[in-house]
Amino acid sequence: MAAEKPHLNLAVIGHIDHGKSTFVGRLMYDAGAVPAHIIEKYKEEAKQKGKESFAFAWVMDSLKEERERGITIDIAHKRFDTDKFYFTVVDCPGHRDFVKNMITGASQADAAILVVAAPDGVMAQTKEHIFLSRTLGINQLIVAINKMDSVDYSEARYKEVIEQVSGILKMIGFKPSEIPFIPISAFHGDNIVKLSPKTPWYKGPSIMTALDNLKEPDKPSNLPLRIPVEDAYTISGIGTVPVGRVETGILKKGDKVVFMPGGTTGEVKSIEMHHEEIPQALPGDNIGWNVRGIGKNDVRRGDVCGHVDNPPSVADEFVGQIVVLQHPSAITAGYTPVFHAHTSQTACQLISLDRKLDPKTGQVKEENPTFIKAGDAAIVTIKPTKPMVIEPVKEIPQLGRFAIRDMGMTIAAGMCMSVKQK
Repeated sequence: MAAEKPHLNLAVIGHIDHGKSTFVGRLMYDAGAVPAHIIEKYKEEAKQKGKESFAFAWVMDSLKEERERGITIDIAHKRFDTDKFYFTVVDCPGHRDFVKNMITGASQADAAILVVAAPDGVMAQTKEHIFLSRTLGINQLIVAINKMDSVDYSEARYKEVIEQVSGILKMIGFKPSEIPFIPISAFHGDNIVKLSPKTPWYKGPSIMTALDNLKEPDKPSNLPLRIPVEDAYTISGIGTVPVGRVETGILKKGDKVVFMPGGTTGEVKSIEMHHEEIPQALPGDNIGWNVRGIGKNDVRRGDVCGHVDNPPSVADEFVGQIVVLQHPSAITAGYTPVFHAHTSQTACQLISLDRKLDPKTGQVKEENPTFIKAGDAAIVTIKPTKPMVIEPVKEIPQLGRFAIRDMGMTIAAGMCMSVKQK
């Protein structure tokens, strides 16, 4: 096996209709991840439907319903390579039915590209997405100022949009001076792979160069071992084999491990990745591991494996900071939706609303509010209805984030600030 390039998850965020899907389609195509004949096929179809500008967008929006409506509903995971990295793109729906997948699990993006359309500049959702990306722990950002063709590649307009976006970025702790603002036309391909003659005034990197300039995320191998269990199999002649992705720490053959919240312990007999036995597993590795002394009923999806001397935290209660993305009415204390954290899905009750925050700045707006609604950010105290593992985001960020779902939609996203252990 040749050494794999380092992997980054890339979120593409921004207001609806600012061209995110077209941008991602163009990126995939220019990076060689989408064959030309597929784009040609889409161009033909798009022409027939009188939607010529949508051809690239359809690379991502492969669901038929999305094509008919011209919007992004589900999240498409697609791979493309630059010289230095390989990326998985998490294309996030821009409008109100925001993203369950962006928020949970492996789609914790390492970096984000914020797409802002030059004619419109900053819109309500642009702000929300910037704040949300921060809440979700994204700390590397590239800003793509799209649809430059619609403003005749005007440098003045480009500068105005930079001003607007920088104002918001500063408020939530990004440093605009460290962020590339790249004028692009996703439809025409300007400044995606190489610099365009249409923006001779622009001297910064192209999108591809900016992607290669991102920093490789730290391999959190120095943190305590945490492997959320995705599933557990019984294999004849071997025994019980949990499978999952190592989020933090290192697992070695012979290690003594514990599965929480159940508390069953055992010794690691073997570790497998891609059907080959390996002596140890590192963060990012998707593995199956066989543990001596563990039965089929001792481990299930949502459990987290750790070392016996530093077991995963089981919360009796925890304090979370959340952003309410959408809710048909108001949320009050006593509300009990389902929390998705790592691989676990657990109903949890909001036992108190402690503080309401200004979603743009994170400053406290109100102590002990009676309710919170869509667009609000808040600090809340949460009690799981059954034992669940969650870690403070400051200590083990990979196990500190969650999404809140109810009525078939993502109500809120958040992060765990502190845990009161069982």
